[in-house]
Amino acid sequence: MRRRPDDEATPPPPSAPAPATPAGPSAAARLLGSRLVRVVGRHVASKGPLLAAGLTYQALFALFSALWVGFSVAGFVVAGDVVLRDELVVFIQSAVPGVIKDDSGAGVVEPGALMNASVFGWTGTVALVGLLFGSVRLFGSMRDSVRTVFRAPTPAPSLVVLVLRDLALAVAFGVAVLVSASISLLSTTAVTWGLHLVGLSTASPASVVLLRVVALVLVFAFDTAVLVALFRVLAGLHIPGRRLLAGSALGAAGFVLITFVGGTLLRAAGSNPLLASFAAIVGLLLVINLLCQVLLLAAAWIAVGLDDIGVRADPREEAERLRRLEEERLAQEARVVSAPRRAASRVRGLAAHVARAAGSVRRRGGDVGGRR
Repeated sequence: MRRRPDDEATPPPPSAPAPATPAGPSAAARLLGSRLVRVVGRHVASKGPLLAAGLTYQALFALFSALWVGFSVAGFVVAGDVVLRDELVVFIQSAVPGVIKDDSGAGVVEPGALMNASVFGWTGTVALVGLLFGSVRLFGSMRDSVRTVFRAPTPAPSLVVLVLRDLALAVAFGVAVLVSASISLLSTTAVTWGLHLVGLSTASPASVVLLRVVALVLVFAFDTAVLVALFRVLAGLHIPGRRLLAGSALGAAGFVLITFVGGTLLRAAGSNPLLASFAAIVGLLLVINLLCQVLLLAAAWIAVGLDDIGVRADPREEAERLRRLEEERLAQEARVVSAPRRAASRVRGLAAHVARAAGSVRRRGGDVGGRR
């Protein structure tokens, strides 16, 4: 049959739409789910900025008492070693910029006043009492703040045990500063000797950069060790070694960055007419507050990583979680072992039922045959 022109012009029927494929997460969802955003959210939800402000206030008072008592004790330990005492000042300037005055005049405390400090006398007594109370409060607040970020409950030990442990950690921290200053002096001496060996001057730009890098590496190692001890010993948290070291190293890198730009912050505060009269103390407050913020952000980074793998930071909660997992594993193994036994029991029961049914049928057949 001949087709009409209208039939030739009729468009083909539309094909069935392809099945919709599930769309992946949007860019906003990926951003909100990123670890960095979750860490900042954890920091804000745990009131990290407020906790850091409280730590800054307590650290400021404990710091000056620690400087007075620390240099008084160091005067006995390194008596007569002017080079080591100078290196101690340089190390503290690198760790907490703005607390000790440098060559440019930026800083709060004169180095000469610290060198002549004595723990004997009423000023030394006041400094020692302030250090005892300040260190206990500071370390206790740091422990509570870190455990708050990890959402861990209050530790069980008594108040006396916690105070004694905080004091022991404060003494250990002071010894660590002295040891780190000694290592810094040895490394600087070794680098200087190597530069002279190859015929380079220590005043050249390359030598200055090399010495600065060595100093920053030592400060980074010291800060990493301090954070590891803070999370594991002071806060008493259960953190896997690899994640503990990675989070502590990340926080130490933030510390180094802050101390590196600390001089810039002090100079910026000094150039402001409103802050010129007390620029040193304002800059020191800024530096300490940033250090406390980085400390809590490092804690939040580790806490988010533990949440991702389902590990509890509190040792008791983690022990309870592992106990439940072990009970579930043993119950699963018991079910796997008892399954064949239950199947064999069912088979024996079925066989016995079949045998009873067959016997009943035979008895009925015999009764019918006898009646016939």
